[in-house]
Amino acid sequence: MLYRRLGSSGLKLSALSFGAWVTFGEQIARDQARNLVAAAWDNGINFFDNAEAYANGRAEQVMGDVIADLRLPRDGFCVSSKVFFGSAADPGPTQRGLSRKHVTDACHAALKRLRVDYLDLYYCHRPDPDTPIGETVRAMDTLVRQGKVLYWGTSEWSALQVQEAVDFAQHHNLHGPTMEQPQYNLLHRDRVEREYAALYADPGLGITTFSPLASGLLTGKYNDGFPAGSRLGRDGMEWLQDLVLGADGPARMTQLRRYARLAADLGQSPATLAIAWCLRNPNVSSVILGASRVEQLLQNLQALELLTAMDDDVWAQVEAVFAD
Repeated sequence: MLYRRLGSSGLKLSALSFGAWVTFGEQIARDQARNLVAAAWDNGINFFDNAEAYANGRAEQVMGDVIADLRLPRDGFCVSSKVFFGSAADPGPTQRGLSRKHVTDACHAALKRLRVDYLDLYYCHRPDPDTPIGETVRAMDTLVRQGKVLYWGTSEWSALQVQEAVDFAQHHNLHGPTMEQPQYNLLHRDRVEREYAALYADPGLGITTFSPLASGLLTGKYNDGFPAGSRLGRDGMEWLQDLVLGADGPARMTQLRRYARLAADLGQSPATLAIAWCLRNPNVSSVILGASRVEQLLQNLQALELLTAMDDDVWAQVEAVFAD
């Protein structure tokens, strides 16, 4: 396993990490979750990502139970949670958002579900237009000073919003955001590569990216449509199709079919190739993987080998597929 610093902090995360989005608490049974976490740990993964909203809190409960069952040493792994959407099926006004109350209540609830005394990473899952950024920064700073959170950050915030939080924290001598968790893959590059560019050196923002396979689009399994039962084919997931495909779906599908052919010509799995491409960005601290089967996870971990095995000409061919 390769380990990278979380931005300018001293924390070292596995370059490939494992997340519970969609799968834990909903799609897979507890024994499958246990096997996945065990396989991740055995292969050097030390960062396990979660959120209050995943399966309305059940994902964190399953992950906490599994980690405790495996008796992983607390000083050897990092676990995260995210706050904004709430964990209730129909959250009330104080059960969601980034107010001091919900940020605090959600942290305490996540600690119980994950069965830990502190969160290594705690993210503001989305910006909250109804709460001043300064109030959220102060709430996070309090949790850090209390020892309940070690590092806090944002997820899918604009660069301007992140900078506002950084500036407020610096001006008031508070703990500011250390990391951001954006979507990053061959289909979605602009935010990580362009919008956040000024944030990497100063204030030293770390990036833990999600959806390296664009919710499965870059695996090739959707090249002929969205089968029922698959992530993008499930009822209620139409919003995710729109999110990962964008406004011009047919053009994207043409690119994806071309990419699958290129991966086949190179003798590589399109999924492994796509994950390795994400790792090539030196500003990425960790790429969060999602898997429902151990075999799938182990295949994705092979991206570490491709990172050094492929030369610049190959990566140029990969990027050329999505150049337009």
